[in-house]
Amino acid sequence: SSPRTSTYEPIDYPLPEEKHPEKGNISTRRSKLRVASVETLHVSDLAKTFLTGPLATGFFPTIYSLVFLVSVPLNTVAFVVFTCRIRQKKSVVVYMSQLALADLLFGLLLPLKVHYYARGSDWVFGEAACRVFTTAFYGYMNLSVLLVMCMSVDRMLAVAYPFVSLFWRKPWIAALVCAGAWILAMVGTIPLLTMQQTMKISQVGTTCHDVLHPEDPQYLILFSTISCLFFFLPLVITMACYTVILLTLRPQNSFQGALASSSLSRKRRKRAMVTVCAVDGEFVVCLCASNVILLCHCLAARMDGKTRGRDGCTRPNSWLCVLGSVSAALNPLLLLNASALLSADSRISIALNLI
Repeated sequence: SSPRTSTYEPIDYPLPEEKHPEKGNISTRRSKLRVASVETLHVSDLAKTFLTGPLATGFFPTIYSLVFLVSVPLNTVAFVVFTCRIRQKKSVVVYMSQLALADLLFGLLLPLKVHYYARGSDWVFGEAACRVFTTAFYGYMNLSVLLVMCMSVDRMLAVAYPFVSLFWRKPWIAALVCAGAWILAMVGTIPLLTMQQTMKISQVGTTCHDVLHPEDPQYLILFSTISCLFFFLPLVITMACYTVILLTLRPQNSFQGALASSSLSRKRRKRAMVTVCAVDGEFVVCLCASNVILLCHCLAARMDGKTRGRDGCTRPNSWLCVLGSVSAALNPLLLLNASALLSADSRISIALNLI
């Protein structure tokens, strides 16, 4: 009978201790897991088909290439506009410029993804490069989520408390918040530098981050923490802020009713509400599903090898993580659209337009 296998994204592989059973304590078995990359692992035919099939070698490189071609020039333009072209630096401009920079750096990593998958999931740059690449990949993605959350809080304060929040929306405070977001995003992914990321697979090559050791509890702890800290908590805060924004944009008193009476005000309100819905939709579609399935997959990877849910999460987790990278191409479109609202001179007008 074939050996029992364990799964982590996105394939099954035989457990080293089952293939070469030896007695020893837990630390001994874990030390073997750490050096597994020097051994060739034999995976199932289904796993080989996935790693070298059209989904991995065709679909993934195509999506990453399109995101790269769209996100890099657009985020470059957005970063230049928010950094150099807009003279009056407001807090939201600081957040927008940093989000554009994060998405730009994230987009510059994608050619390595294209090269990796186009070669049939074969990483040729070594273990150290894979660790740095994986850390940066997750770091910039987490940073984007944190900055979107910061922008939602800033917009909520501008709309609901336009005068009370003047001090907290100063550019230098926004700069400090952005610095904290950068530090938190990078520190949160540093543990990836200490974990083995490459694995040599028979008849495939060397994978990068696609095959990990599920029996090491560090992976479960790390990715569960990443999902909770860098997605679910920001998701709750972002949704709460945009709910307040949508409720506030509805005319509720004579002052707002007078502002809403003009055609220009109605157009700006409509545009603002469309922008809010677009940001919410991007957040949920591009990031929600991938993080939910990633968390479920990590939990399933700790269960018995006969668990069906583990195999069921394999492919969705892979392509939904690809979908998560699409946000790098959508963010600059939303940012450049919102930047047009910065031309207003009145702080009240700016607040009503989410700025």
